[in-house]
Amino acid sequence: MCFALYAASRAITNLYRPLLDPLGLTYPQYLVMMLLWERGECSVKEVCSALQLDYGTLTPLLKRLEARDLLHRKRDTRDERSVLITPTEAGAALRELVEGVPEAIREVIDLPEEEFEAARLALRRLTASVLDGKARVPERIAALTANGAVPPRGGPGPEVEDQRGSSPSSCP
Repeated sequence: MCFALYAASRAITNLYRPLLDPLGLTYPQYLVMMLLWERGECSVKEVCSALQLDYGTLTPLLKRLEARDLLHRKRDTRDERSVLITPTEAGAALRELVEGVPEAIREVIDLPEEEFEAARLALRRLTASVLDGKARVPERIAALTANGAVPPRGGPGPEVEDQRGSSPSSCP
């Protein structure tokens, strides 16, 4: 399942690229703008939570959008620790340009409505479960960590054949 999720995520993100490139947006930037169009003003903390991004990833993304005059960042007057973001006039106008993008993606996905919604719900449950859980560290890895040993780096050796495009058999 892990590899299938990874491959599907990359495929979907790549599907957006030719639709968003002419607008100068990356997929994560598009998600931020979609959130702002839906909610209006948001705190950076709310955006991090909604899009499951960390501050280190989100802050440079917001700075790039602000440099393009698509959003404005300001300190919350009620809590100076919080930064609020709002779409600018140019950012709001961009909304019209992306009309039809979700529908174009949905068309390519080509699942019957019931399957589409079932998949969306299953992925949301999966995400919630993974975020709430913690993987058990296998004993061999725990032993390496406990002993201070460092696993070898550099990728597979020459004896491992290239399996691009196929799912690793041990991945659930």
